[in-house]
Amino acid sequence: MTEAVLFDLDGTLADTAPDLAGTLNRLQAEHGMALTPFATLRPQVSHGVRGMLGVGFGLTPDAPTYPALAQRFLGLYADALCIHTCLFPGMSELLDSLAQRGITWGVVTNKAERFARPIVEALGLADRCACVVGGDTASRPKPFPDPLLHACKVAGIEPTRCIYVGDDIRDIAAGRAAGMRTLAAAYGYLGNTEPIETWAADAIIEHPLQILSYIETR
Repeated sequence: MTEAVLFDLDGTLADTAPDLAGTLNRLQAEHGMALTPFATLRPQVSHGVRGMLGVGFGLTPDAPTYPALAQRFLGLYADALCIHTCLFPGMSELLDSLAQRGITWGVVTNKAERFARPIVEALGLADRCACVVGGDTASRPKPFPDPLLHACKVAGIEPTRCIYVGDDIRDIAAGRAAGMRTLAAAYGYLGNTEPIETWAADAIIEHPLQILSYIETR
């Protein structure tokens, strides 16, 4: 029996790409650079600052200029967390349906908690979700199971009675390691070299409402 559904944030629960891409473009403008198109940036959103600076500036975290740029990026992003960010189509209906069924839901993301919580609040979900776990909440972020196991403790649910939904291979690896069933969100950002079919998720969904079908048939 499914007692809870946990969601990754970026690319799974909410479409945060417009605000993250906009932040990268503002940083590029500060440096007098051409702006990277949104379509190029969207697949890298799940990789956070590393993905944005990798595509927009061609930098890896070991580059000498990376720390200062990353800090500036986060400063700009903090002022624009939820301007264009919104729930994916069908997600609001899904959350209502989960509540009607008495199924708990929460958020587990690799985004720092100081950014994740304000986004959840701005989306009007803070009073409805059982937990918001960030990449810095537990001792290790995804793909380790630590944040998912922490979420289960906070929500008071057993991992084996939980489904984790994500749009990155790290999400599926973390969910499996935690003993959860996993759903790969094909509508998300999918910024990986590995095809989604190879992630070893229990199922692939093309739309949030397909989560209900998965729950009802198992």
